[in-house]
Amino acid sequence: MTLIVFLTSIIGAIPFPEWISDTALSLGPVQIKWYGLAYVVGAAGAYFYARRVVTTPRLWQTAKTPSGPVTIPNKAMLEDYFFFALLGIMVGGRIGSIVLYNLGDYIENPIEVFKVWKGGMAFHGGLLGVGVAVWYLSRKYKIPLARMADIAAIGAPIGLGLVRLTNFINQELWGSPTNLPWGVIFDGQSQARHPTQIYEALLEGLVLWLIIRLATHKFKALTRPGLATGIFLLGYGTFRIWVELYRLPDYGIEQFGIFQRGQMYSLPMVIGGALIIWWAMKRPPVAPKYMRETKDEAPSKAKIK
Repeated sequence: MTLIVFLTSIIGAIPFPEWISDTALSLGPVQIKWYGLAYVVGAAGAYFYARRVVTTPRLWQTAKTPSGPVTIPNKAMLEDYFFFALLGIMVGGRIGSIVLYNLGDYIENPIEVFKVWKGGMAFHGGLLGVGVAVWYLSRKYKIPLARMADIAAIGAPIGLGLVRLTNFINQELWGSPTNLPWGVIFDGQSQARHPTQIYEALLEGLVLWLIIRLATHKFKALTRPGLATGIFLLGYGTFRIWVELYRLPDYGIEQFGIFQRGQMYSLPMVIGGALIIWWAMKRPPVAPKYMRETKDEAPSKAKIK
């Protein structure tokens, strides 16, 4: 504690950098925002990372597990995945923001629903949107749902980290006042606040990605369908609940019972993630054959043992 007080007296608060703008590129009347780019680049990053993972057979197989039917998406299927997952994020995120946080205002002014340039996206809605996409593609390509969900889980932190960084750039979703030396004075504020956007970018982005990568590359998590998904849900939910202790309530909405709304919506993720991990670990590992890459070939239907 003495060290923190000493650092605070030396460093003080950090003024928000004046050179940071929410606009990435201006083309006459058209402005490209960092926020929108983060969604596209994040989804693309998850796609290319998934391609790398699915073309690395050692991650899906163990020495003692014989190979079964092909149950991993090929390149063409991942391209479908990229499109539908991004669509699910955008549509689900928008609907989630409206329904979970600000329904009353949208009922009074329905036209505001379509003004997406003003912002208004909710992670939990986007998660449900991606869930619908995963379910649809699982049925379309006859790939077990847990396998398809794992493909989304391994790359999701990439997009989450980027979007949280743009929340910082937009000076939104900041935290409560703080005297810590890394507190940031945002525009229009007279006191330093927790940069909770950075906390979330690090925890929900970088740290969660490293945890899942360690599980998949070191401990063969992908040989147990659903395990990567469970780790993602448990990790995100835990980190979000903790950060909400320092983050101001969304849209000025105060506590929902004993929880902030973000905590309330994340609690089922923690419980569900833990149950999925338990379920996956109770089942024997499975190993698919190396996937086929031709556009017209779909993998064989196989049950998860």
